[in-house]
Amino acid sequence: MELPAALRRAVDDALQGEPLDRLTRASQTLSDRYRREVRDGRFHIDGTLAAKAYLATRLPATFAAVRAALDMVAEASPTFAPQTLLDVGAGPGTALWAAADCWPELRQATIVEASAAIRTVGEALARSSTVASTWLAGDVTGALPVTAPADLVTLAYVLDEIAEGAIADVTGKLWALTGQTLVIVEPGTPAGWRRIQIVRDTLIKAGAHLVAPCPHAAPCAIAGTDWCHFSRRVARSRLHRLAKQADVPWEDEKYIFIAASRTPAESPPARILAPPRVASGLVRLKLCRSDGGIGELVVSRRDGDLFREARRADWGDGFHLPQDEDSVEDDGHDGA
Repeated sequence: MELPAALRRAVDDALQGEPLDRLTRASQTLSDRYRREVRDGRFHIDGTLAAKAYLATRLPATFAAVRAALDMVAEASPTFAPQTLLDVGAGPGTALWAAADCWPELRQATIVEASAAIRTVGEALARSSTVASTWLAGDVTGALPVTAPADLVTLAYVLDEIAEGAIADVTGKLWALTGQTLVIVEPGTPAGWRRIQIVRDTLIKAGAHLVAPCPHAAPCAIAGTDWCHFSRRVARSRLHRLAKQADVPWEDEKYIFIAASRTPAESPPARILAPPRVASGLVRLKLCRSDGGIGELVVSRRDGDLFREARRADWGDGFHLPQDEDSVEDDGHDGA
């Protein structure tokens, strides 16, 4: 996945003339804070240089993760066409660009970000967007400077900066501002997955309808050392590679998310939870099923159309189960 052309040009303009060695050092510090999920009372992006380092190294991956999550939402809710967006903890407006790319109908966005440095950078980028945006100072753990619900509400890569005990309250606050659909995205780590589980449980108790990625609202059957996450491959620009001191022209961003709506969605019968394992004449799929269970489906050439569908399927895709669901071998978790 690549950034939209308008965003790529705006990022290039923002980074023009910035010395590479300064960007590289700031990028290393920023990446370390995200990787270790540092909570020391400071913003991860606490100055102009850190904001520019974010554009060079984190923006492409974060955009790819949010955009992939929104793709799943659009697939499950094909009639959903948001015109208003509220993005909280917005950074440089990554979710704004991802939502506008997914839904061209989007017309107006309210962007809330606590860091003045990244807010300034994000406002500059947003001038190249087709969506009219209002940028406000605010912290998701405090009183938000908005009262009107938006069709789409997003919170991306923010929960790792707040205390776990505050997640349920934050979720409730955002749900109250959601006119139709709420999407919360986190890094695809075991810790990120635990945070999303808290969000999921809170939304179900509030009466929300899960949209994606879960094909059910039963208790999650994933247990032990396993965790749910997905991956999206991100193309690296030349500056991205240099700033991260990387050799390969791409990186894989692991992410997890939950999306919930005021109205039911068209959930798939199952969701593919891991990269399909393809062998000669066989495809093995790890599936989360709509009945709440987790299991493996083995599809062979003898299965005809189902085999062809399995060959095309990818990690994170919805999948139609065979009529004989007994062919899905349960892994011992039943979602009860």
